[in-house]
Amino acid sequence: MANNYLTFPEIDPIIFELGPLALRWYGLMYLIGFGAAWWLARRRLYRTGWTEEQLSDLLFFGFLGVIIGGRVGYVFFYQFDLFLSEPLYLFKIWTGGMSFHGGLLGVIAALMYFARQRQASLLMVGDFVAPLVPIGLGMGRIGNFINGELWGRTTDVPWAFVFPGAGPIPRHPSQLYEFFLEGVVLFAVLWLVSIKPRPAGVISGLFLLGYGLFRFIVEFYREPDAHIGLYGEYLSQGQLLSLPMCFIGIGFIIYAYKKQHVANA
Repeated sequence: MANNYLTFPEIDPIIFELGPLALRWYGLMYLIGFGAAWWLARRRLYRTGWTEEQLSDLLFFGFLGVIIGGRVGYVFFYQFDLFLSEPLYLFKIWTGGMSFHGGLLGVIAALMYFARQRQASLLMVGDFVAPLVPIGLGMGRIGNFINGELWGRTTDVPWAFVFPGAGPIPRHPSQLYEFFLEGVVLFAVLWLVSIKPRPAGVISGLFLLGYGLFRFIVEFYREPDAHIGLYGEYLSQGQLLSLPMCFIGIGFIIYAYKKQHVANA
């Protein structure tokens, strides 16, 4: 394997400490992502007829869905054996561990609750929220990179990094691949498509399809979880969880356009 690789920058994960409190880069990235999503949501609020108070409720419920669903999903999807032997592990959030797919299920539950409370269409609510999600995803991947976690598989490409804790062999910076695809590209696609009115469900379906496809691709370059490995020596846990997203997303898009066709017939 070639010796040409990039040295991982020595970045302290803690920005500053004030007594028992510490501001970490990972947390700051999510705060930036949430703040940007809030700002963009307010700019698009005129499309919904909601008040700013209702928007605050929606984002608050969504935030809870991310946190609770992300933690529960991580434990059940990736650490279920540990949970069976130590059920209280579910609540040890300080040990780290969040799952996007669990967070997505949590957000869907939050959107269902909001839509029911406001007597709004779930697909319409989902279409409003979907373009905002890649912002947080992208910033979260930057946080993963700064933390030197969720690194990629070994490689000899010129842009490979040697990550602290991952041994001396250079690896793909898969966190940056995910930042670009799941954050930048997915946001650009959803934002451009959402500029013009679309049938309810199209944007939500496009988000599910886009994320599922991008995550499936990046997983070929991301190191599988050591305690899970690969299924059939090819597919990772992340890919198995992302495949249904692609099919459900396609189903949403087909349903949305068929429903519009019937309505206009």
